[in-house]
Amino acid sequence: MARMKKRKTGIGRSAGKGVRTSARAKRAPGRGKQVSVAGKGALKDVDKYIAGVPEPARSRLKEMRAAIRSAVPAEAVEIISYKIPAFKTKKVLVWYAGFSKHCSLFPTASVIEEFRDELAGFTTSKGTVQFPTNKALPTALIKKMVKARVAQAQRS
Repeated sequence: MARMKKRKTGIGRSAGKGVRTSARAKRAPGRGKQVSVAGKGALKDVDKYIAGVPEPARSRLKEMRAAIRSAVPAEAVEIISYKIPAFKTKKVLVWYAGFSKHCSLFPTASVIEEFRDELAGFTTSKGTVQFPTNKALPTALIKKMVKARVAQAQRS
């Protein structure tokens, strides 16, 4: 009688079907997932988001929120988008967020490029400006950038 080799199914394979399941499905619950500021799940409330940010970033974030609010149209609403606060009219105008050593403003890449010279003393990337928590927040500059973003959004 000939010996038959036992076929290995391997991790992530359904026995006999040859169908792969994702590696994520095999993970233990809660393992390897990034947790938001307030814990599990997406936040729905901007005030809860800000309450979860540690000081001194929380104070700077409140200043940034007030500066943004003063520059957006009255009909703009605050939402949570991509797990961070944002102001929106027909589309999202700007996002903002607090971290342990800085607060970030996300006004889009074109606005950052427009204000490149005025942002020389700050850390920037394609779509983000970081304001360190140990320095005064440049509220006048933030208002100018937000107004530029509002004008850009109204044109498109």
